[in-house]
Amino acid sequence: MYQDETLKCRDCGEDFVFTVRDQEFFAEKGFTNKPVRCKSCRIARKGERNDGSGRRAPREMYDAVCAQCGAQTQVPFMPKNDRPIYCSDCFTRNR
Repeated sequence: MYQDETLKCRDCGEDFVFTVRDQEFFAEKGFTNKPVRCKSCRIARKGERNDGSGRRAPREMYDAVCAQCGAQTQVPFMPKNDRPIYCSDCFTRNR
């Protein structure tokens, strides 16, 4: 059903093989797009997003006021006035 397929890396321009095993894995996970980066470029790209220890770098946090209890809190997205913001305690209670 599947055959090894040679693809070109979006970042480095080198050819890489999208193996039968990789294709089966993609199908099993429900992925519909083919990979666009070779393994070394994927690893390098992941390295850009972490703090050097293998963990992701901390996200930028934004100050906000909880709509329910009025406590100062921080959220990982820019607050907008169109939706209420909750502190972690109120968020957990409202679930």
